[in-house]
Amino acid sequence: MIDWTRAGELRSEIGDDGFAEVVELFLDEVEDVVMRLRATPDPANYERDLHFLKGSAWNLGFTNFGALCQDGERLASRGNGGSVDIAVVIDTYWASKAAFLAGLAEISKGRTPDAA
Repeated sequence: MIDWTRAGELRSEIGDDGFAEVVELFLDEVEDVVMRLRATPDPANYERDLHFLKGSAWNLGFTNFGALCQDGERLASRGNGGSVDIAVVIDTYWASKAAFLAGLAEISKGRTPDAA
């Protein structure tokens, strides 16, 4: 679900403070889109929204979420936005976020997070 190697690379590249800022910004921006998708889903905007979510997800190591966004983006780009199961995308985000935050807590205790 989380590519901890990618998250670790990003943390190494930008430092602990920068990483904390990126995580906060990521969660704020992604959750804005996720909440909009939940409240007012619009297949006409799925290609753009899922493209944004995909890039954000992969930047921080949210592999499953990023892959679902990529699949949905591809469907939407072919005019099949209505076929995207947006509920699964949203649920996967929340599960990924929970796994990521739990992993960060493990890291802060000096332990290695689960590779799930």
